[in-house]
Amino acid sequence: MDLEVRHLRVICAIAETGSLTRAAASLRMTQPGLSAQLRRIEAALGGPIFERGQAGAVPTAFGELVLTRARAILPGVDGLLADVTRATRCAAAPRRVRLGSVGAPLLADLIMAARELIPGSEVTTRCQYSPTPLLDDLAAGRLEAAVLGDNPGQELSPRDGVVLRPVVSEPVFALLPSTHPLADREEASLNELIDEVWAMPHPDSDRTREYWASVFSAMGHQPHTPYEAEGRQLIEIVGAGLAVSLCQATFIEVPGLAVRPLAGNPLWYRHVLAWRHDGPLAAHGDELVRKVTEGYLATCAATPPYARWLERHPDALRLPE
Repeated sequence: MDLEVRHLRVICAIAETGSLTRAAASLRMTQPGLSAQLRRIEAALGGPIFERGQAGAVPTAFGELVLTRARAILPGVDGLLADVTRATRCAAAPRRVRLGSVGAPLLADLIMAARELIPGSEVTTRCQYSPTPLLDDLAAGRLEAAVLGDNPGQELSPRDGVVLRPVVSEPVFALLPSTHPLADREEASLNELIDEVWAMPHPDSDRTREYWASVFSAMGHQPHTPYEAEGRQLIEIVGAGLAVSLCQATFIEVPGLAVRPLAGNPLWYRHVLAWRHDGPLAAHGDELVRKVTEGYLATCAATPPYARWLERHPDALRLPE
């Protein structure tokens, strides 16, 4: 039997799971079928790769040698397959541009910019609450560009093959029921809101909740947060007068809600554009950032609470140089 790449994946899966049963499940094989294949692999290589017992499948000394070489080989093979897949896809459909976005006011501007910069292109989109899966998709070639975001001290980590370009850093605003006493003010104080009932997003790889908690910790107090919600559910909870929360400065007020700046601007959020370095938008990076930034500024002007804040703080908006 000639050794194949799939055989290397089999022995690595067994080593990672520590069990033939679990490895078979991850590989979508039957356990007897996997056992038979392992015996053939061991016969081809000339020695036992695993000792099987109550502790599971444990690599032998010979097996450790095989696994070390297999783990060195597989990333290169996977990279080759990914590059070939991207090249084949680009040759077959050079006008397809796949975009991703977190919840941010930049996606429509990114779509329009992509259509203008690559005339005749078919643009598709996919949205996530967290930037992490979008970064994974960009790195794997499943997206061409995306709108991402991060918080101070939690900046996005670079990925091979992905260009990250900040667009703007903006203050985080308070999201209040329209009947809340602070809704009558031009600004809301975080110190006054800290003792309210809060609704917050679920802690995840977005790390927004973690960032908010660090700011609250610096104030010496964590708010009472009985409601974990995102998107429409969070808006409904706040609109019903059950809680307060935080939002992006460009959040559009709707009946039942009030958006107010936080006095002293204690929290910030950064919008980031990302694209594949070898993708169809890579040659238009500077123009892409310029067009999306122009669109963002137009959105600011059309969002009354943010527009008023910008009039009072003309030098506070953090645009890239």
